[in-house]
Amino acid sequence: MAKDRTPEPGRPRGGASRPGAAGGKGGRTRPPVTNVVAPQRPWGLIAAAVVVVVFAAAVIVYAVRQVDQAEAGRVDAVEEIEGVQVFEYAAGQQHVTTPVTYEQSPPVGGPHDGEWADCTGTVYDVALREENAVHSLEHGAVWITYDPEVVTGDALATLTDLADESGRMVSPAPGQDSPISLQSWNHQLKVDSADDPRIEQFADFLTYNQAFYPEPGASCENPAFIADPLTVDDESRGASAPVSDAPTMPTAGAETGAP
Repeated sequence: MAKDRTPEPGRPRGGASRPGAAGGKGGRTRPPVTNVVAPQRPWGLIAAAVVVVVFAAAVIVYAVRQVDQAEAGRVDAVEEIEGVQVFEYAAGQQHVTTPVTYEQSPPVGGPHDGEWADCTGTVYDVALREENAVHSLEHGAVWITYDPEVVTGDALATLTDLADESGRMVSPAPGQDSPISLQSWNHQLKVDSADDPRIEQFADFLTYNQAFYPEPGASCENPAFIADPLTVDDESRGASAPVSDAPTMPTAGAETGAP
């Protein structure tokens, strides 16, 4: 007599119940699929940052070049300005109301009128009376003169732009022996072109340079002279001048006349 086959406890019956069998509950399942989305780069911000960096670098390069150019043109002594002539007019020159025959043309020192020409960045369109202009040099001014037959237009604008600060003045000097001449007390430079870099070197180094003129601290202001400038054909205003000062005390042992 056959025995009943009783399944063993815990043992599944039939192949379909075996783990891994097709269609069975115990079969393998696929892991859930995750859709990964790549993060978007902020290209707008990156581009803006690049522009800022490039601009900053350009500004720095420009500034460095400007400093280098300024240093390249800088002078620390009169002797470094090629072509400058040096004279020896001492402090204590006489104040006179009569015309003076100067050794240099335009003059750079010597006896002069008691009234000074305004030298606060003043541009004159008339040839100045030399005796008044020399007094301005005694006060520390740089006087730029030009031949109006030669220097016009952009060249003249270059000179007037350079003179646009206190301690400088510009005026025509018809017939002078160079297109442009620069004067400070005891110093003179003559050049052919308004683009000559020595013009700026001379003006920058000698304007109000207390080591080179007799009256440090003296004023360059004379508004009345701007309103009514004395020209080469005029006489001194003498005692009626709106401004005048006493002659500087002479340097001990120095001559007060021409060198």
